[in-house]
Amino acid sequence: MSEAASAPAAQGRVEFRNVTKQFGSTRAVSEVSFSGRAGSIHAVTGENGAGKSTLMKMLAGVHVADAGEILIDGRPVSFPGTAAAREEGVSTVFQELTLLPNLTLAENMFLGREPRRYGMLDRQAMRRRSRDALASIGIDIDPDVTCGDLALSEQHLVEVAKASVADSKIVIYDEPTAALDGPGTEKLFRLIEEQKKAGKLVFYISHRLDEIFRLCDTTTVLKDGAHVATLPTAELTRDRLVSLMVGRELAQMYPPRATKAGGAALVVDGLVARSGRPGVSFGVKRGEIVGLAGIEGQGQRDIMRAVAGLAPGISGNATATDRQGAVFPVGSSIVANTRAGIGFIPEDRKSEGLFLSLSISQNIALGMLRKASMFAAAVIDRGRIAALMKQMAVRARDAGQAVASLSGGNQQKVMFGRWFSADVDLMLIEEPTRGVDVGAKAEIYRLLREFTENGGAILMTSSELTEHIGLCDRILVVREGAIVAEIEGARATEETIMTPALTGSHGERAAA
Repeated sequence: MSEAASAPAAQGRVEFRNVTKQFGSTRAVSEVSFSGRAGSIHAVTGENGAGKSTLMKMLAGVHVADAGEILIDGRPVSFPGTAAAREEGVSTVFQELTLLPNLTLAENMFLGREPRRYGMLDRQAMRRRSRDALASIGIDIDPDVTCGDLALSEQHLVEVAKASVADSKIVIYDEPTAALDGPGTEKLFRLIEEQKKAGKLVFYISHRLDEIFRLCDTTTVLKDGAHVATLPTAELTRDRLVSLMVGRELAQMYPPRATKAGGAALVVDGLVARSGRPGVSFGVKRGEIVGLAGIEGQGQRDIMRAVAGLAPGISGNATATDRQGAVFPVGSSIVANTRAGIGFIPEDRKSEGLFLSLSISQNIALGMLRKASMFAAAVIDRGRIAALMKQMAVRARDAGQAVASLSGGNQQKVMFGRWFSADVDLMLIEEPTRGVDVGAKAEIYRLLREFTENGGAILMTSSELTEHIGLCDRILVVREGAIVAEIEGARATEETIMTPALTGSHGERAAA
């Protein structure tokens, strides 16, 4: 049963009344009712599979509701396609890119609604209006560039600008910051605030709590396709919102920390990860999770990738010790690391980690090759893969399902499954839960803690301070490439991390 919506019903630009959508035997959206007001930013959130994208795609004309109705300005609407929705003033920035890579930026911006002059395509107007739209979000890209030549983050910003040039009164953003860096995210936020001031209704689909609390006036929570609550965001706390989304409090997201650590699993001594940066020395013990924290771009990623062997350090050294006591050099290459029992999970699982066209089984089985002989290399242990999928709570039709079709959380679990199947001793993890909903986050945290409880060790980076505070046994704060503070996880707060991250004050630093 949903909570009563506290947002005023007056000025309702969009109203959902008992909207239902079914795919085969699966009811993706079930009798959802709430409204969104003009001149507001309205979050739609929930776990993966909650129905938020499906609901918004009915408003955008991608799907047609099976039951119930959608009203815009009090008038029932039903769109047979996205073009009809755009004509009614609904613009959408989809999570998946819709740009055609062989067309120019300007051609993509006005595809299907090209301006004309004297019956001819007005390319000059397309270029001018494209430049203006890009300038509105603070980016300067040649409108004649082919979109296939743009970086992924630039393509996403073009998608945002494309929606801004439409004469829309309703704008839908579906996980818009997933592929954006910090500056790109700030540009997007400025645009959204301007759209709100212009009287538009912005629906913001996201499971990123910080963004919801920063941007959104109202928050609607969906769970298992049903409406849970629509409330003013100011009336919510992080704990309350998480509880509405997944049925548990924020404090229950993280498993208990290690009671004691074992022997050294990784020792880094005087490692210079990048020219002009100081050397760093630290260790990770068996049974613990150690985080590299700090302001983005201060060197955490350089240190991690030097240890991982993707960008070998300039000087210094690192060694790993396996469970039998054998010592191996670390960081010469990712292949050598893998042979030594070290797994690496990159921040961008789609471009650097997973083989999206392959199945779950094939992606996990790659880890098994670490210890396979030449003759056993082609053999996939299907029983082990099935057991890992059950252990990790991977939600999929079966092990043969393509990884590309999985949610972000399940894709991330497959990445972990690869290294679990390889029986590695040490995992190096960039952004363990990036692009993952809060329910899947709790499951990943459980898996990581189980790994360390069984004698493994983890070195991780994360852009989420709450993740460091909730998950790590020790936190190493990095500033300008140097480790300026070491904080016990149980004593860490945002203040104790950010003070040395911003000022370089050493705070507390214990022996590693």
